[in-house]
Amino acid sequence: MSLKKINTVLVAAFVLFILWFGTEFILSPETTAPGFGLPSWPSDDGGGFLIIKGIRDVVLALVLVILLVTGQRRALGWVLLVEALAAYGDMSTVLAHHGSVATALGLHGLTATLMVVNGLLILRETRKVAAAPVTPAPQPA
Repeated sequence: MSLKKINTVLVAAFVLFILWFGTEFILSPETTAPGFGLPSWPSDDGGGFLIIKGIRDVVLALVLVILLVTGQRRALGWVLLVEALAAYGDMSTVLAHHGSVATALGLHGLTATLMVVNGLLILRETRKVAAAPVTPAPQPA
C-alpha cells in the first residue's frame, strides 16, 4: 500500500472520529462529557460550552474533508499539524482541571500525536511535488 493511500485512510479515520465525537457533544453533551476526562459536570449554564466544543470539532473535521476531497494534500498536512493543537489543548485542559490523566494522555494526547505524525507523513509525501523544479516552456524562435 502506498504512503498516499495510508495517509488518506488515516485522515479519513480522523475525520470520522472527530465528526462522531463532535456530533455526540452537540446532541447529547450530558452523556458524552464524562468521556472527555473532566472530573465534574459544568455548573449552571456551563453545559452550553460542551455544545460549543462539539461544534468546534465538527468544523475541524469539515476542514479536513474539504482539503481531502479537493486534493489539497500539502495544505492538508499543514492543517493536521495545526488542528493537533486543539487536541493538545484538550489534553492540557483535562490535566489542568485535575481530570483523568489516562483520558488526557490516552485519548487527547494520543489523538494529537497521531495527527502530528499523519500531518508530517503527508508533508513528506508531498515534499517531492512541492520541491519539483519548474521547467521553463520552450521559447518560440
